[in-house]
Amino acid sequence: MAEATRLIQLGKLVEATALIQRMLHGERSGDPGAGASNVIDAEYTVLDAGHVSTDSSPPEVQPGAQVKARHTPRPHTSLREAVARAAALAKLFGDGLSSRPVLEPLPDGASFTAATYSNAEGSRDYKLYIPSIRSRERLPLIVMLHGCTQTPDDFAAGTRMNSLAEEHGFFVVYPAQHSLANARRCWNWFRPDDQRRGQGEPSLIAGITCEVMRQHQVDPGRVYITGLSAGGAAAAIMGQAYPDLYAAVGVHSGLPSGAASDLSSAFDAMRRGAKVTERPGRVVPAIIFHGEMDPIVNPSNSDALAAQALGGATGLQRITEHGQAPDGHAYVRITYADQKGQTMCEHWSIRGAGHAWSGGSRSGSHTDSRGPDASREMVRFFLQHWTNE
Repeated sequence: MAEATRLIQLGKLVEATALIQRMLHGERSGDPGAGASNVIDAEYTVLDAGHVSTDSSPPEVQPGAQVKARHTPRPHTSLREAVARAAALAKLFGDGLSSRPVLEPLPDGASFTAATYSNAEGSRDYKLYIPSIRSRERLPLIVMLHGCTQTPDDFAAGTRMNSLAEEHGFFVVYPAQHSLANARRCWNWFRPDDQRRGQGEPSLIAGITCEVMRQHQVDPGRVYITGLSAGGAAAAIMGQAYPDLYAAVGVHSGLPSGAASDLSSAFDAMRRGAKVTERPGRVVPAIIFHGEMDPIVNPSNSDALAAQALGGATGLQRITEHGQAPDGHAYVRITYADQKGQTMCEHWSIRGAGHAWSGGSRSGSHTDSRGPDASREMVRFFLQHWTNE
C-alpha cells in the first residue's frame, strides 16, 4: 500500500488503482506485464471523476452545437480518503463478477445458445436468445453490448431483455468481448481501429448481427443495437458506422462516437465529457440513459450523444417531461420529434443514479433496480422505428 500511496501523492491515480487491483488479487507489484495491462484495463476505474452537476434540469441540446461538459473541480481529498476510494473502486470494477448471474428459467420452446463468429479481424463468441413465439413473420433483433467485466449471461440477467423478448417477440444477441482483447472485457471504443466500418470490433459486431440475420427469421428493417458503459460507447460507434444496418441505437452510461482516439483522450472524455459535434450522414434514432451522479462516465457525455444523434437536424419539436419511477428515481426525459411527429431522440437523465443499468435486476452486475426501466423503454423506442431496407 506504500507504493499505492506514493502514486496517489504524485497524482498517478490510474497507476495507483492498477496496483491496488493487483494487491487485491494477491499479486506482486513486480509481476511481469501486470502493470501495463491493468493500467489500460482500469479505464472504468477512474478515481477522480470530478463533481457531477445535479441541477434541476439538463441543458438544452441545440442541434449542430458543440456540447461542453458539466464538470466542476472536486474538493481536496485527504490521502487516507483517496486510498480508501481507490481500493473500493478497484474492488468494485476490477474483480469482475463476484457471483454467477442468475438467469430466469427458459420458457418452453425458447432457447439461449452460444456460438462463435469469425472474420479477417478475429473472432468473438456470442449468445442468442430465441423466444418461444413461433411466427411466419420475421421478428426484430436487438444486439446487446455488455459493459466492462460483464458477460452475456450477466448482461441478460441484469437487463431482463430476454423476458421482454418473450413479451414482445424478438431475437436478442449478446456479443462477448474476449479477455485477450481487453483483460476486463471492455469493448475498445477509444481505439481508432475499433471505430471504423469494416475494421476491428465494429466489423465483428456487425458480422455477428448479419450472421444471426442470415440464420434466423429476422426482419432486416427492425434491427437495433444498445449497450452499457463501454458497450454503450461501442453501440454509438455502430450506429455511426452502420446506419444502413441498425434502425435505432440505445446508449446507457456511455460516450459518443469519436469521443477518444487513444487512452489519454478516453480518460479525459470520461472525466470531463467528450467535445464532439454531430457527424454528417443519415440520422439514426437514439435513446440515451445516464445517471446524473455517475462517477465513472461524466453525464455530459449524454448531452453530446443527443447532439450527435440529431445530426444537425432543424425544426425539431422539443418536449421536456419530469417524472418518477414508482418508489424509485426521479428523471427528466427530453424528446426531439420531427415534423411528422416521429421521435428522433429520447434523452433520459436519472436523478441520483450512478453508473448502472436503470431498472435492472439484482441478478446481474452494475444495475440499479430503482428505475426507470431502461430495458422496457428502449424496447418501446426501438419498435417505433424501422428502416426501408
